[in-house]
Amino acid sequence: MSGPLSGFKIIEMAGIGPGPFCGMMLSDLGAEILRIDRADKVRPDAQPNKELLARGRKSVGVNLKTPEGVELVMRLLENADGLIEGYRPGVMERLGLGPEACLARSARLVYGRMTGWGQDGPMAQAAGHDINYIALAGALEPIGRRGEAPVPPLNLVGDFGGGGMLLAYGMVCGMLETSRSGQGQVVDAAMVDGAASLMSIINGMRQIGFWQEERGTNLLDTGAFYYDVYECKDGKYISIGALEPQFYAIMLEKLELTADDFPNQHDREQWPAAKAKIAAIWKTRTRAEWCDIFEGSDACFAPVLSMSEAPDHPHMQARKTFVERDGLIQAAPSPRFSRTPGEIQGPPVNPGEHTREALQEWGISAEDIQDLESAKAIA
Repeated sequence: MSGPLSGFKIIEMAGIGPGPFCGMMLSDLGAEILRIDRADKVRPDAQPNKELLARGRKSVGVNLKTPEGVELVMRLLENADGLIEGYRPGVMERLGLGPEACLARSARLVYGRMTGWGQDGPMAQAAGHDINYIALAGALEPIGRRGEAPVPPLNLVGDFGGGGMLLAYGMVCGMLETSRSGQGQVVDAAMVDGAASLMSIINGMRQIGFWQEERGTNLLDTGAFYYDVYECKDGKYISIGALEPQFYAIMLEKLELTADDFPNQHDREQWPAAKAKIAAIWKTRTRAEWCDIFEGSDACFAPVLSMSEAPDHPHMQARKTFVERDGLIQAAPSPRFSRTPGEIQGPPVNPGEHTREALQEWGISAEDIQDLESAKAIA
C-alpha cells in the first residue's frame, strides 16, 4: 500500500453514503480498511460491485446478533487504529460495540461516528437525509435563483462535504493526536455541524452587510450577471465567474463589449437588466464556439460539462483527474502527495467477499474462523 496513511488500520461498519465515502477517502490515501458487513447481506453468487464508494477495502460478513460476532469485532479492534460507523445514536451501544466498551478493549482506538443530526440534541433520534440536514443548518435556503424555490445541491453539502469528508478529516486528526498521547477518543461528526461550517464565509458576509438573505440577489448565488451559467445556441451551457475587475474586463473584451455597455459592474440595481442583455449574447454561439474564444483566458470561464463529458476534457485528461479501473471510470485519489501518493487499492467490494482471507490477515486463526462459521457468527 502507498499513501500517507499507509500502516493505519481502520474498521468500517458498513453503511450508506457518507460513511463509505469516508472509508474510500482513507483507503485511497493508504489506510487498510476492513469493512464489517451484515452476514445476511452476503451473496456467494454476487456480481461484481459497481458502487465506487465501496472501492479499496476488504469485507467480512459478521452476524452482530451473536455474541461470537460481537466478540470478533472486539478482537479485530485490538489491531485497529480506528473505527468508523454511521448508525443512529445508540445502535452501536445496543450491539455491545459502543465507544465505552470499545475503548475499554483498545484504549488507543479513535472511534469515529457519522450522523446527520449529531449524537445529542432534540432531533438526534429522528430520521433524516442530506436535504433535511442542510436545510436546518441554513445551507439550503440560500441556494437557488431569485423568486424561485431553494435548489438541493444533489447530496454533496451534507452527506459528503459536511459529512464523510468531515469524518475523514476528524479521523486523521484523531489518529495524529493519539500518536502523541497514546490515548483514543470519540470523533462526533454531524452533517448539520459540517454544513454549518461550510457556510462560514457566507455567514460572515451576511453579518457585515455584504450578503442579502433574498435568494439569487448576491455575488455568488446567480444574482450577479458576471457570475452565472448561461445557455448557448446549441442548448448547452457555459459558466462565467468574472468577479475581479481585471477578469471582468477580459470577459467584456471576449464578448466584444466595452465598459460603456456595462459600466457599473457592482450596481445590484442594474444586474437584472444586464443579465438579460448578456444572456442574449451567450445564445448567439454554441458552447464549442465560446470555448474556442474563452478557454485559456483569464475571464474565469469553463464549459458546463456532463458527468460523461468531464473525463474527456483535455485538462482533466492531462491531470489524470479521472481514471479507468476495473471497467469503471472514477475519480482518482485526492489530494495528491509528492512523496507518498495515494492509489485506488482495489475494486468495489461485495459484502463478505473476503471473510476468511481478511480475518486471517487480521490475526484470526483458521481454527477460530471455523468455530465462528459453526456458530453462524460469520458468512
